[in-house]
Amino acid sequence: MPTHSTALVLGYGNVQLGDDGAGIRVMDGLKAQVDAECFDGGTMNFDLLAHVETAASLLVIDAANIQLPAGALALFEGHAMDGFLACARRHAMHEDGLMDLLGAARLLGCLPQRRALLCLQPKRIAQSTSLSAPLEQALGEAMQLAKKWLNHRRRQRGLAYGQAVSLSRLSSP
Repeated sequence: MPTHSTALVLGYGNVQLGDDGAGIRVMDGLKAQVDAECFDGGTMNFDLLAHVETAASLLVIDAANIQLPAGALALFEGHAMDGFLACARRHAMHEDGLMDLLGAARLLGCLPQRRALLCLQPKRIAQSTSLSAPLEQALGEAMQLAKKWLNHRRRQRGLAYGQAVSLSRLSSP
């Protein structure tokens, strides 16, 4: 039986499509700042299953249509993450691959109970290697929120599966 001691951070997106690459950029910025395994989820997909299997927690970061102004952030944890991804209306281009990965983990009984999806609302997804101004400005806040969630995971291992976590609760010491 694998040990569940690590945090896994998956960034999704395509850095060649402007704001769609925000998840990858946040994950890249976190690599040196957090005690977690960090991977580009879009290029590895099922190769990541072994990492999911041993993860104590999972944080997925992606640009997605969350029906908020460009640059806004939303954090979905546990059942809220599952519900957001299962919604009939697609929010992000990468959801199918992510849902396949999470579905395989669920079937194998290794889906981390402690999991979250951090979404950044894109302004434009078009051929470009740069982010729009709202997304560029949101990167720092997204990294801070991701670090708080990962640190909160370490302090609060007793949270119930699927419990909603408010942004203000993560901000408190």
